[in-house]
Amino acid sequence: MLERTKTLSLNYMTSVIAFIDKLMGNITHSMHMVAIKSLQYSVAIVFFWFGILKPLGVSPAADLVERTVFWFSADWFVPFLGCWEVAIGLLMLSQKTLRYALILLFMQIPGTFLPLIVCPDVTFQSSPWALSLEGQYIIKNLILIAAAIAVAGSLDRSRVNN
Repeated sequence: MLERTKTLSLNYMTSVIAFIDKLMGNITHSMHMVAIKSLQYSVAIVFFWFGILKPLGVSPAADLVERTVFWFSADWFVPFLGCWEVAIGLLMLSQKTLRYALILLFMQIPGTFLPLIVCPDVTFQSSPWALSLEGQYIIKNLILIAAAIAVAGSLDRSRVNN
């Protein structure tokens, strides 16, 4: 009798574990699908919002851009960069134009790290590890890069699954 109870308990536990595994698989699959879209739209919003401020002349980053790419006239380069960022944001909103957004984004992102080299007096407080507010603003681009890589990685997956 004890042996039969152990077998029933083991079968019951195995069923419960299998149910939980299946449930967790469904939940993580759903989270993955929501995560990719959330990243895509979040990157779109950030690029559009930060970008639109530049041609409007109200971007807090305009002075940093001007100091970093001093070989270009800020009168046209800052608005141009803003329009580039707005284009990235708008193109990120559609699956049909996502590839173009990612191309523009990956062309633009290396330039965002230039102030760390060209303007260390602005991007660091006292040592190479103590970032200023501007330096932190630049380093946050690592998150945008990771998000863009995740979104880009979903492109081939969606083509394979369809």
